[in-house]
Amino acid sequence: MKRCLVFLLIAGCFVLGAVAQNKKTVKRPPAKKAAAAAAKPQKPKGCVSRVPYIGAVILDADTGAVLFEDKADMPGYPASTLKLMTLLVIQEKVEAGQVKLDDPVKVSVVACKTGGSQVYLDPKETFTVEELLYAMMIQSANDAAVALAEHVAGTKEAFVELMNAKAQQIGMGNTRFASVHGLPPSAGQRHDVSCARDMATLSRELCKHPAVFAYTSASYRQFRANTPKPFDMRTHNPFLKEGVDGCDGFKTGYTATAGWSIVVTAKRNGRRVIVVVLGSEGRKMRDAKARELLNKAFALLPAAAPAPVPAAPPAPAAR
Repeated sequence: MKRCLVFLLIAGCFVLGAVAQNKKTVKRPPAKKAAAAAAKPQKPKGCVSRVPYIGAVILDADTGAVLFEDKADMPGYPASTLKLMTLLVIQEKVEAGQVKLDDPVKVSVVACKTGGSQVYLDPKETFTVEELLYAMMIQSANDAAVALAEHVAGTKEAFVELMNAKAQQIGMGNTRFASVHGLPPSAGQRHDVSCARDMATLSRELCKHPAVFAYTSASYRQFRANTPKPFDMRTHNPFLKEGVDGCDGFKTGYTATAGWSIVVTAKRNGRRVIVVVLGSEGRKMRDAKARELLNKAFALLPAAAPAPVPAAPPAPAAR
């Protein structure tokens, strides 16, 4: 009996020692690493952005040739870059004489309640088409986009139909617009969907209308100028802010679900390129990739054909 008790005591001590040793060898994550993992920002639910982007493309604006592409047909949400289509539809109406730049636009309650980036329109106010175009392109004002759409087509929905018809006409086969501004959809509505290639196609179409560069190249302008409450509008385009050589457009875009996008165009030595970066996970990432592609773009342009050498004049006839 005593031998059994002694054996049990020895066995118990052995087990307890093993458990204690096992606890010592269990690896636990350092507190700093655990805290860093907890602090890492999580992508919002439904976010489609990627690293470094969903898709990208470089286009020769003069010939339409694709100089570079990476997942250019991958669908994403264009966010405010779709205002380029809003601009194109209106510009064509202006050139056709159906809309005038000095037309007065009465602000509706629907327009003034539009969220996101805005110039805080009030239903008591009236502005010209031209003033609202500047607001839409410099400030990326969603309320201005709605006011313009209602003025041109009667309702936002009717204007979206014009946008989609134009998209199909110019070959934007992977695009479907559902709004005039690019904000996330309300319950029961659909997302705007496009891809890098289609946004480049849209941008090349815009280049055929030189008047649009007045709006897309402006980096600052006052809205409600000469009133007691002027509003300073500043571009969101980092390339315009920095005065990048030859840059005169086009548009940035961001929502939490779409990620960060940009459409850039620049003209140097008579040659124009278009760069699209769609759906980056961060603003700095988007800007860095766009800068890299813009620097690359002009190097990728084929050399211009040498001017033909004029033929020598015929020798005078012998006399």
